[in-house]
Amino acid sequence: MPKKKTGQRKKAEKARARQKLMRTQRSNIDLINHPSNVAMECVNCGRRQKNRAFCYFCQSLQRLPICCHCGKQKCTGKHGDCLVKHRAAHVCGMAMVGAICDFCEAWVCHGLNCISVHACECPLQDSTCIECERSLEEHGGRIFSCAYCQHMLCEDDQFEHQASCQRLEAESYKCPSCNRLGSNTCLRCKVTFCDEHAKRKGVKYDKGKAFPCPKCGHPLTDSYNLSMSTRNYEYGRQRLATSDSEDSSSEAESDSENDDTEEESELEESHEVVCDMEQLHLNA
Repeated sequence: MPKKKTGQRKKAEKARARQKLMRTQRSNIDLINHPSNVAMECVNCGRRQKNRAFCYFCQSLQRLPICCHCGKQKCTGKHGDCLVKHRAAHVCGMAMVGAICDFCEAWVCHGLNCISVHACECPLQDSTCIECERSLEEHGGRIFSCAYCQHMLCEDDQFEHQASCQRLEAESYKCPSCNRLGSNTCLRCKVTFCDEHAKRKGVKYDKGKAFPCPKCGHPLTDSYNLSMSTRNYEYGRQRLATSDSEDSSSEAESDSENDDTEEESELEESHEVVCDMEQLHLNA
């Protein structure tokens, strides 16, 4: 008979399942339209930025704050979960807020659900840009997610990163384990695997879902549906050859210019000598 599970083990399994569900929900969040990442225009300086409790540029307080979890600007009190009881029909402004999120730096309303859940479900917990490595505190723009590798990107680097994201960190499309052409690509590791090494032994896979990467666990993508490219190296001898050819061409041009100037000076001297001889002949 199997051993009976203790209460502590049951709690640990429930917590593990809850954390896994939160991670899957966080990966499926529409980051562009999420209330913690919506565009906001400052009342004082008029600059556009991400939804924040205070302006990133002038540090001024906004007149109508937006809740970063439910997205509302006024509380009607219909749900009855308000931690701050208000007799009025609805409240807005500073009477509606209850806390500031440490991750997205935006206001959270005084509703019990928003305050107790938002910190665990905030999609901007790991909001460091993969290109410039700036966190949310170091720039005032919005956060975007790459459509290929799902890495976080700032507003300045999103287009440059996605334009060069479909490039492998190798010189060919071969599998690193068996040196055969691979058809399953991990867009995070930038490595292509064959059908045999894309699966790990002893691991059960769900039907109808993409295989996870053996290295990082990111879902693999079919290489035939992507416009993948390989990395090209510019070797030192090629650069030296081009520089030598450029130097030789510049030297040849300078030599030809010097020859032209010498010929012109010689022609001028001979012309002066001829003129002097003609003048002497006329005087004689």
